[in-house]
Amino acid sequence: MKLREKIKAIQLRKKGKSYKEIKEKITVSKGTLSVWLRDIKLTPGQEKRLYVELRRKYAYRGAKANQEKRIRITKQIISKAKSEVRSFIKNPLFLVGLMLYWAEGDKSDEQEVVKFTNSDPFLIMLMMRWFRKICKVPKNKFRIALHIHRLHCRKNIENYWSKLTNIPRRQFHKTQIKPTSLKHRKNKLYNGTCAVVINNKNLFRRIKGWKLGALKTFKINN
Repeated sequence: MKLREKIKAIQLRKKGKSYKEIKEKITVSKGTLSVWLRDIKLTPGQEKRLYVELRRKYAYRGAKANQEKRIRITKQIISKAKSEVRSFIKNPLFLVGLMLYWAEGDKSDEQEVVKFTNSDPFLIMLMMRWFRKICKVPKNKFRIALHIHRLHCRKNIENYWSKLTNIPRRQFHKTQIKPTSLKHRKNKLYNGTCAVVINNKNLFRRIKGWKLGALKTFKINN
């Protein structure tokens, strides 16, 4: 019986099959296969195929491990943030900022980027205070992205938002100027749309936890 299995294992190995593939056909230990097949030489093409498959296997394992780690960290951050709501709930700035971000902020789980966009300078100033006071975002972590129609474009537009946000222009993305079909400016004081961007996945998760914590505190089922 063992001789028959050995012959089949040798045949499969000569076809370029991996030990794992052979073991799927034959019930035998890897150690036994190593003894049976140690003198079998694979062709360069067979070796390349097994090498590629091995790389794919380890790449999958690495990706799976990173995914599980990301899920674990996300759960930990969200759980901690939910518990923080109890101590923050009496702070008006916390609630106002959270509600504004909830309504107007970027909530895409795929990107996990904290982003608040608005054309109202007072809302931008309020959210900048929220990010600084509540979220504790350092000044050098902010990025500003401006979008404005060509009709409203003027030289000092970036200086206006830089002064309002207290963020230097070197931390601004390139201003996006959009074409418009309008012939004249309806609002001469319009300064475009300002997006405050913070590339921080953990802050994104924390804000998500605050939202869930607020829902629980106010007994709102989502």
